[in-house]
Amino acid sequence: MSADSRGGTRSLEIESTFDVEAATPLPDFSGLPGVAVVSGPERRDLDARYFDVAGFGLGRAGYAVRRRTGGPDEGWHIKGPKGAEGGRVETHWPLDAGADAGVEAGGDSAVADIDDLVPGVVLAAIAQFAPDAGPLTPIARIVNRRDAFALRDASGGVVAEFVDDHVVALDETRDVETSWREWEFELGEAAPTTASARAALFHEAAAAVARVGGRPAASDSKLARTLGL
Repeated sequence: MSADSRGGTRSLEIESTFDVEAATPLPDFSGLPGVAVVSGPERRDLDARYFDVAGFGLGRAGYAVRRRTGGPDEGWHIKGPKGAEGGRVETHWPLDAGADAGVEAGGDSAVADIDDLVPGVVLAAIAQFAPDAGPLTPIARIVNRRDAFALRDASGGVVAEFVDDHVVALDETRDVETSWREWEFELGEAAPTTASARAALFHEAAAAVARVGGRPAASDSKLARTLGL
């Protein structure tokens, strides 16, 4: 994790996502390379509001803008396009980054001017990569009941995090609600540093998931699945 020039923090998110059924049993990750113990679950109740411009211009360029409550990284996030190793750079600001906006962002009241709801630092960040994108509007709300497991090495470092997500999502552009279950396997700060070792870890994780009936996710992200993209 590193500091961002616009006051946020940046991190690289490298993960695999899997589709599973409601009754699919959890996989056994105890034999994965470098994993000494699996701890958890830690329950996290997440509620995210997503924003985009007309025609999903930010999303089609690979960016996602959201405000999320719940979990250790609640706040405002901008996720960038996929890069090296399939990872995405995420920039994060705390929830109170918009305290001077005058209106609480993400509320249930009608949106008169979304630029009054999104913090200036987030709008400035968007302007850096999409200066002519146009005004933002709410596009989706994703509520997620998450159970998180930490896969730790012998020293206690987190090799990876595995999460079991039960999702209820509303496409606000079509007023369509969907629900599903999915899993994510994301590298932690103690993950292998070489490409070959990381590939081996992901391979073994995918094999463990396949043994209980999971499969690679058909959709690129929760937001894309919500919007039917």
